[in-house]
Amino acid sequence: MDWKKYIHSDPEILMGKPVVKGTRLAVDFLVGLFAAGWTEQQVLENYPTLSSDSLRAVFAYVTEVMRDESLFVLPA
Repeated sequence: MDWKKYIHSDPEILMGKPVVKGTRLAVDFLVGLFAAGWTEQQVLENYPTLSSDSLRAVFAYVTEVMRDESLFVLPA
């Protein structure tokens, strides 16, 4: 999946947060919906400007961004 066809960042839109092209729907907002238990069908019904491909692009983008991240657990 080439997420670059669906996701972009523009300083004039939501202060540069990555969004689905042609919308003001931020990647983190959409991932948050899934984390809250929404299904793909619910997201598509509530946000008809999205497509299944644009949702897959959201997850492809997050996967690529997180691939280079490191997590270090610090003792309490």
